[in-house]
Amino acid sequence: MQIVIIGSGGAGLVAALEARSLGAEVVVVTKNYPTQAQTSMAQGGINAAMSENDSIENHIEDTLRSAAGLGERRVIEFVCNEAPKAIKWLDSIGVPFSRKEDKIAQRRLGGASAPRACYAQDYTGLKILHSLYDNCIKAGVKFLHEKFLLNIITEDERACGVTLLDIRTAKVEQLLASSIILATGGYAKIYGEFSTNGNGSFGEGVGAAMRAGAKLSDLEFVQFHPTALAKSSILISEAARGAGGKIINQNGERFVDELTTRDKLSRTIYEQIEKGNQVFLDITHLGEDFIQKELPQERKLSLIYEGIDPAKEPVPIKPAAHYTMGGIDTDINCATNIKGLFAVGECANVKLHGANRLGGNSLLELVVMGRVAARSAVQIKDKPQEKKYERTTIDEQFIKAVFGLPNKIDFIERRDFLHKVLYRNAGVFREELSLKGVLSLVRQHQKELAFMGIKDKSPLYNKELVQFLEYGNMLEITEAVLVGAIQRNESRGAHFRTDYPKQNSAFDAHTLIWKEDGVLCADFQKIPEEFE
Repeated sequence: MQIVIIGSGGAGLVAALEARSLGAEVVVVTKNYPTQAQTSMAQGGINAAMSENDSIENHIEDTLRSAAGLGERRVIEFVCNEAPKAIKWLDSIGVPFSRKEDKIAQRRLGGASAPRACYAQDYTGLKILHSLYDNCIKAGVKFLHEKFLLNIITEDERACGVTLLDIRTAKVEQLLASSIILATGGYAKIYGEFSTNGNGSFGEGVGAAMRAGAKLSDLEFVQFHPTALAKSSILISEAARGAGGKIINQNGERFVDELTTRDKLSRTIYEQIEKGNQVFLDITHLGEDFIQKELPQERKLSLIYEGIDPAKEPVPIKPAAHYTMGGIDTDINCATNIKGLFAVGECANVKLHGANRLGGNSLLELVVMGRVAARSAVQIKDKPQEKKYERTTIDEQFIKAVFGLPNKIDFIERRDFLHKVLYRNAGVFREELSLKGVLSLVRQHQKELAFMGIKDKSPLYNKELVQFLEYGNMLEITEAVLVGAIQRNESRGAHFRTDYPKQNSAFDAHTLIWKEDGVLCADFQKIPEEFE
C-alpha cells in the first residue's frame, strides 16, 4: 500500500513516521522543502500536564474553556490524555527540550492555569520539525519537493490520488495512492502582510478538499496573535509574555492582563491602536542574560525586522492573523466524508480547538493526531486503478489556459488590496455590513479572474504561476470564511461581531461549508450531546 501525505510540516512528518512504522510505503509531497514549514514558527511550546502543580483534568478544562463551547469533549480528553506520551515520544526521537533539574522545562502560556508548555528555548516548533525530518530520512520516507497541490482525484466516491503542478517545469503530474493524508497547514495568509504566517499558507489543501466534495467546518474562526511586530507581522512568541513580558502603551501604562486568552488580548490591543495609541511588548526588565538564554529568537527577530533590541527598549506590536481553527471537517479518526481522504493539523478541524485555540495545543495536536491519521490511513488497502484520470486531463488543460489568459487586470494588485480590506473588515472585529461588502468584493474578483493572467510565460520555475494559483485558491477560501462569519450572528472565541457582541446558545453548533455543482452551500450542525 502507498500513502501520499501532502504537506511536510509537523503533522505530515509525524504521520509519515507512524505510517512507516506500520509498514506502509510513504510519499510526502511538499510545495517547498520540509524545514520551511509553518511548524517552525510555533515558538512558545507544546502542552502536556506533567508537573505536580498541574493535572490532565486542568488541561482538559482549560482547553474546553478556550474552545468556547465548540470543542468536542471526547476529542479534547483524548488529546490531553495522550499529551505526556507525546512529549516522551518526542524526547525519545531527539527533540532537544530545555531542561531544569534534569526535567523537561515548562512555561505558562496564555489561557493556561499552570506552567504546561514544554519548550526548546523559543525554537520549539523548529526543533521538533528538524528532529521529525531527520527521523523520516532514517526511516526511508520518500519526499517530492516543489510540487503544488492542484486537486484530489476521486472515482467511485473515494479518493485515489492527487494532481500536482511541478513548479520546476509547470507540468501537471498525477500521483496515485491507497489513501491520502492532507497536512497542508492553515489559511491565515489570506490576510497577506497582516498575518504571522510564511508565504504559502493560503489553504491549498482546504480548497482542494472542498472542490473534491469534502465538507469544511468553522472557517470563520481565525485566531489573531496579539504580539506580532508592528512593521512586518513577524511573530513574537507568547513565551515572551509567559516569561513576564508586559503590554504597555506609549505612556508606559499596562492596560490588559498579558496572559488572558489571545482573542481578548488581540481585541484590547487593536482598540488601543484604533484610538491612535502605540502598543509595545516590554521585556527589558527580564534582563539581557535571561533574554539571550531563553528568548534568543525573539531578540534576533526584533533586531532584524524592527531595528530594536528588546533587551534595551520595548518593541512595537500589533495583532495579526496567526492560526485557523476551522478547516476540513474530520471525525476523531481524522477521516473526511470522502473514503480514503484524511486530514490532520491546521488544515483539519477535528474539533479540538473549537472557537479559540489554547496556546501550546497546536504542536500537541500535530503529534497526537498525526499518529492517529496514519493509523487510520493504513487501514485502506485498496489500490487505485493505474490509468490517466479525467481530473488530470482537466488540470492539464487548465494550466495551459492560464498561460493564455489576457493580462488586463493585475492580480497582484487585487490580491494585496484584498488583504487590507479583509484585515480591516473581517479581522479582529466584524459586523454584517462590512462582511457583506468584502464578500461582494471577493465575488467581483472571482468574476474578473478570466481577465487576469501572468506576465511570465516561461514554464521554468514560474513563481508567478504559483502565485496566481494561490490567489485563485485564496478567493475560494475567503468566500467560504466570509459566508461562515456572516451567518454566525454572535461573538464567540476568535469570532467577534460588534453587531452581536454576546455569545448565543442558539449557535452552539459547527458551521458547515461545502460545494454542490460548484455552488457554495452552508449550514449549521448541532453538537451531539455526548460530545459536549
